[in-house]
Amino acid sequence: MSPFISQQGTRRSFLRTGGSLLAIPFLETFAHSKDLAATPPKRVLFLGGGFGFTKDTFYPTQQGRFSEIGMTEGLSPLKRHQDDISMVTNLTNMGATNPHGGSLSYLTGANVAGTPGKRFHNSVSCDQVLADQLGTDTRFASLTLSANEADGNSNSGHGGGLSLAWDDSGNPIPGIKRPLDLYCTLFANARDSKEEINSRLKKRQSVLDIVRLDAKGIKRTLSKVDNLKLDEYFTGIRQVEKGLQRQAQWADIPKPQAPMDAPPEGIAGEEAIRLMYDMMVVALQTDATRVITYRQPVSSVLTGMGITLKAHSLSHYGFSEPRTQASRQRDKKCMSLFAHFLDRLKEATDSDGSRLFDNCIVSYGTNLRSGHELKNIPAILSGGGARNIKHGRNIVLPEEDTPLANYWLTLMQQAGLEIDSFSHSTGIIPELVSPRT
Repeated sequence: MSPFISQQGTRRSFLRTGGSLLAIPFLETFAHSKDLAATPPKRVLFLGGGFGFTKDTFYPTQQGRFSEIGMTEGLSPLKRHQDDISMVTNLTNMGATNPHGGSLSYLTGANVAGTPGKRFHNSVSCDQVLADQLGTDTRFASLTLSANEADGNSNSGHGGGLSLAWDDSGNPIPGIKRPLDLYCTLFANARDSKEEINSRLKKRQSVLDIVRLDAKGIKRTLSKVDNLKLDEYFTGIRQVEKGLQRQAQWADIPKPQAPMDAPPEGIAGEEAIRLMYDMMVVALQTDATRVITYRQPVSSVLTGMGITLKAHSLSHYGFSEPRTQASRQRDKKCMSLFAHFLDRLKEATDSDGSRLFDNCIVSYGTNLRSGHELKNIPAILSGGGARNIKHGRNIVLPEEDTPLANYWLTLMQQAGLEIDSFSHSTGIIPELVSPRT
């Protein structure tokens, strides 16, 4: 057990201590880059919420500034941030063909069942494209977070994937599911010596070498389909090797000392989301990573609200007034939690004394609009990291079913990537980058 993990800690003490950390200046001793204190890096975050939102009470019906058109009931918890968010209307993920596919292709845009000869085939997610460039100098190229839902994927609204992230071969990247696991990832083993770290790396490497050698001899005897499966397997092995190499590069640089007690086990729902959000801010502020995806829990949030309906059942709210009311309550809860995260980002100080918020691009959305509708999905954008985007508006795009990949392409360019296309994109979204005056 790591000396930094204390089961005596409580959520209250964690939040109190963590909250104080978020308000203090950037800790330069945590950073390894000489230029970091002078020029804060860009950070990009993708938050996925599973099912969509209540059609009649969540989505704005007019284009314009929120200060003029007002906030809908569902968006009302974000009112204090209304000048710092944008909503983009008329986006559709062109690769999503199955409403029960959930988040499988949310960040990739791939038609996972549409590749001839393959039962399932995904592509790289935009967060990993960003991580390849923004994450070269951080301990973690990206942080991939997920949720531990007791009732499985069928009621999470996310589909069968492990997270929102997919590597460059279209393989799912496992997500960190519990606040305690994220705490351990960020702070555990901070006092281990280089020799101890290298010893662990060598043991893992030797196992991979054995697996590789054992599999070489059987490839000649396998069918074409089995060879494809084996190639996918070795792609996964290569990803593990890359992770080991990254650990070796960071063996001489200790993790930051834990600024708070570890959260206890068993946290779920709203409480888990708040803790994940708080630790995400710490991860960004200490420059542990610059790219984060978070596939958020759904069912446990409803349970914590006292709603006994399963999340999938709740999405079929149209014929039931009690279900409609429960759906509206859930909308406000999700936006209240998102507002809490924006509060934290605004409280946190970056390396140059600016707000951490001012150097982040934060996207919140899902692959569904309402019920099982795949078109015109929700897309909420915040953060000051996209310098050419002025927030505070609901933007209705002139073309219905504008590719969601255009939105991702726009955000990637705003984060500094020199990239002209992504997935099924047809270009950027000029209405977002060049706001009307």
